[in-house]
Amino acid sequence: MGEEKFHDECGVMGVYAEDKSADVAAEVYYGLYALQHRGQESAGISINQEGRITTHKDVGLVADVFKGGALDKLKGSIGIGHVRYATSGEGGVTNAQPLTVNLKAGQIALAHNGNLVNDKALREMLEDSGVVFQTTIDTEVMVDILARGLKHGVVEAIRRMVEIIKGAYALVITLEDKLIGVRDPYGLRPICLGKKDGMYILASESCAIDTVGGELIRDLEPGEIVIIDKDGLKSYGQKNWVGKRACIFEQIYFARPDSIMEGRSVYQARHTAGRILAKESPVEADVVIGVPDSGIPAAIGYAKESGIPYGIGLIKNKYSGRTFIQPNQKLREVGVRLKLNPLRDTIAGKRVIIIDDSIVRGTTSKRLVEILREGGAAEVHFRVTSPPVTHTCHFGIDTPEKKHLIGARNTVEEIREILGADSLAYISLEGLNASVGGGTEYCRACFDGDYPMEVPVLAEDEE
Repeated sequence: MGEEKFHDECGVMGVYAEDKSADVAAEVYYGLYALQHRGQESAGISINQEGRITTHKDVGLVADVFKGGALDKLKGSIGIGHVRYATSGEGGVTNAQPLTVNLKAGQIALAHNGNLVNDKALREMLEDSGVVFQTTIDTEVMVDILARGLKHGVVEAIRRMVEIIKGAYALVITLEDKLIGVRDPYGLRPICLGKKDGMYILASESCAIDTVGGELIRDLEPGEIVIIDKDGLKSYGQKNWVGKRACIFEQIYFARPDSIMEGRSVYQARHTAGRILAKESPVEADVVIGVPDSGIPAAIGYAKESGIPYGIGLIKNKYSGRTFIQPNQKLREVGVRLKLNPLRDTIAGKRVIIIDDSIVRGTTSKRLVEILREGGAAEVHFRVTSPPVTHTCHFGIDTPEKKHLIGARNTVEEIREILGADSLAYISLEGLNASVGGGTEYCRACFDGDYPMEVPVLAEDEE
């Protein structure tokens, strides 16, 4: 992975209209548009009209995949959608979601955000019993296990699937006359429920519900199964509930700042992290700047707490996207400049504090320090609103191997030297916990190695 930042795997959206003659494709489309930051590799929508499912999906951004008359062909009152960033399986249209399966009893479409840790074992077991797989993604394993259990009824089939699969997942499923949402027993991946005149909405983030004019009702509970059909909404728990361990990186970086997650404003959490960082690691300076976009709420918080003025020091090219393919090292260096350019008016001759949400490999951070110095900064003080990333994620976040994590191999002082900054400080784990309101219900394994379940041991992690 040439990118400096972690990537979240995907975003999911589901809409159920009580009026059978309604068409929900536009709502699903706009919801996916709002979740585009969660994945730019492929996009897809499956629409269910009285049990018959039509799917349109392709590689590319939401606006490109559904240009022309693609949406007009998707008629029906129940829909699910997906945007993808590949962490499991290769890219390409075969592995794009939602995944649809035809069974004797009818069709199923399923879209998934997250990652299974026992995908390989399950796949081998199913292959041994004669299943032929069309894709290399773990989503297909889930669809297959779900389909096998349907003879016991939908709720029981989902419960049985959840007993077998291990990992992190938020699922939206449609079959028969139903829209279904499922959250993993730890609540690692986010999914929330909303309502809009005569419609129920499921989405990875509340910003998607806002975009289509709905209102957020609540997050799904860990292990919750929600089934929406003509009888309204029914909620089912799971027998193996284990307590919430939501991904803390959602609050730090993945989620849009205007989303409400785990009952908290993401913007507020980032702003508070900046304030805490200013208390923990003060430094004399003339201006505080943030790395757009996720570093900005924290920079405003740092400035407010420290009394040092906030300024815009880096201008972002809005069209570079989150992923930029760099064919070689020379162009990779241009890549950072393509995304971010220094604003000399703010930084020339100044002692600059730069706030970012995380340092993963260190390559981008090093380049940012160079860019600020080229822009005339007298001093560059780097501040980070998450602790050093020292462990790999196994739950649907694309993290580099441990050997590529700068925080796993170096002390803070060594990292400061590598970056070429005048000073470097990370927020403490306690400070991060305080910023999200306590932190006991979060998974912080990328910082402390305390995984909520057993994960595969990689050879390179055993050194």
